[in-house]
Amino acid sequence: MKKVLSIALLSTMALTAMGATAKTAQAATTIDSTHVSVEAGDTYKSIAAANGITIAELEQANGREVGGFDLIFPGETITLPTAQATTDTTQAQTQTQTATQATTDTTQPAVQTQATTATQTQTQTTQSSTTGTSQGTFKISFYDPAVLGSNMGYSGVAANLSVFPKGTQLKITLADGTVLYRTVNDTGTFAYSNPQQLDVAMPNAQIPSYGVTSATVEVI
Repeated sequence: MKKVLSIALLSTMALTAMGATAKTAQAATTIDSTHVSVEAGDTYKSIAAANGITIAELEQANGREVGGFDLIFPGETITLPTAQATTDTTQAQTQTQTATQATTDTTQPAVQTQATTATQTQTQTTQSSTTGTSQGTFKISFYDPAVLGSNMGYSGVAANLSVFPKGTQLKITLADGTVLYRTVNDTGTFAYSNPQQLDVAMPNAQIPSYGVTSATVEVI
């Protein structure tokens, strides 16, 4: 009799174990893309395996101690770490975009400032090469050094040397807009007696018909 009871008990235990094993093999019921409902026989290990994640990830997503004892019950809702991972990824992307934008915003004013400075420098250089210190309006006459027997050429201008020492470079803008660049290399009775007069060297054939005019003069 005892032997029969033992056999019956062993058979019952075996059937129960088989039923539990079959139930464990079933995945938890999916509620949505990020949640599952626990079925009888489910464990964190089986749920993790069924969803392609690690037990540690599943524990973290549900606020459990990693590596601890995970007791769950049928009908309990388990959160999959997919939602949390997506949130973390989105936050990381947002932070990266914000940092990139901040870097761009910081760099652009610097580039713009450099471009502005370069433009200003170029403008100042151009102005320096074409303008100088204004000396006011002067009476202008012309002469041909060759006619006078001089070999000084046509790059010079005679002036009062107390006003413009020899070697002074002048920009002479005639009343008609013509611009002449000359270097003071001579003087004369007319210039000596009239500091506001210059005598510009020029080939006789090019001397304007009006002979005498006025001009604004700058030292360059």
